[in-house]
Amino acid sequence: QVQLVESGGGLVQAGGSLRLSCAASGRTVSTYAMGWFRQAPGKERESVAALSRSGANTYYADSVKGRFTISRDNAKNTVYLQMNSLKPEDTAVYYCAARWTYSSGGTYRDPEYTYWGQGTQVTVSS
Repeated sequence: QVQLVESGGGLVQAGGSLRLSCAASGRTVSTYAMGWFRQAPGKERESVAALSRSGANTYYADSVKGRFTISRDNAKNTVYLQMNSLKPEDTAVYYCAARWTYSSGGTYRDPEYTYWGQGTQVTVSS
């Protein structure tokens, strides 16, 4: 079992950057495929980025491709989401999630993750 705690959210102007962190405890993040999701008010939770268990493969939603980067620091047992060129439509609560998979190279955009953090608010002003 792994516990996930997100941090790094906040208020930023359009065009700015934030780096979200997802600190894991209980198990190493390299045991899991990881994902970042977001949910805006009145909208469904959507996948933003995903990282394979091996760390070799990534997935990005079209809306964030080229602006967001998912990465992992095994020594710190932390997964990151670097967000650049932020837009008001990026405003949402961001969640990190972990799932066990036999596939070392798979990335998963569906919400069928086992473990979730509590979320961190990102607000982008225009």
